Amino acid sequence: MTRAKGVRQAAWLLIAVSGALLLGALAFQFIGGLKPCEMCYWQRYAHLAVLVVSALALISGNRALGWLAALAMAVAAGLGLFHAGVELKWWQGVTACTAPVSAGMSTADMLDTLMNAPLVRCDEIPWSLLGISMAGWNALISAGAALSAAFALVFTRRAPR
Repeated sequence: MTRAKGVRQAAWLLIAVSGALLLGALAFQFIGGLKPCEMCYWQRYAHLAVLVVSALALISGNRALGWLAALAMAVAAGLGLFHAGVELKWWQGVTACTAPVSAGMSTADMLDTLMNAPLVRCDEIPWSLLGISMAGWNALISAGAALSAAFALVFTRRAPR
């Protein structure tokens, strides 16, 4: 297998996995009614980065971009592991909550907006399969994809000249 083929294989794998995980998250949100928390969004941003960098690696055949895409997938795995750890109370996570508050609002309007904002806690497990939360599955699947992409990038040889 040539290096360009290894880059293509890694890029396609990462695009497929990140795309599937993002589509799954969106399905849980819009079909299943599970609202994402702040850390869920972090994981989505990491997968969007994987998609962009993988597409660039696929188009260019650039090995460095292939490695950057694999690294972005490893970051997604790390974020999923961190979130799963927060859900399992292994460590403390973020406590931020956001609500649409604008500069011209009165104090009563701001208070009303904040009080009626949907609070999605990062330290609760809204759904699990086989005892593993969505964040945990994201960590496992993303780590496997990052390792598989690295394998494809490492075990390639230079094309004969």
